Amino acid sequence: MQEMHDVSSRQTCERTLTFEVELPWPDKALSPNARQHWASLARAKKAYRARCRAIGTQAGVGMLAGCASAVAVHLAFYAPDRRARDWDNLVASMKSGLDGLADAMGVDDSRWRLSFELDPEPVPGGVVAVSIKVTQ
Repeated sequence: MQEMHDVSSRQTCERTLTFEVELPWPDKALSPNARQHWASLARAKKAYRARCRAIGTQAGVGMLAGCASAVAVHLAFYAPDRRARDWDNLVASMKSGLDGLADAMGVDDSRWRLSFELDPEPVPGGVVAVSIKVTQ
């Protein structure tokens, strides 16, 4: 006996949610070029991760837990000054912050598609604007 499936009754519902979060500029201790004791680096990573997790939780990104099929994360770096910066060091400096954001979201960051840009205009204190687009 052959089974029949009514394909027309199946509907694919795809929703996209967007979150905008501003994270603080990462501490210079988080730069891969910084040479410091491992314990002070661990403290800086732990503090930045916790701070970014708290900001993400406050922004409500936790509602994404378990429901995201694709996550696109865009980082816009607004440096505190006009000094030249390497993009690879900027992204590496954000590792613990992005881990904190992933903690707040409840989504494994290995599923993220990451993009970034460095704005040439400085912002006092520096900021990293994070745009998260989640497809459900």
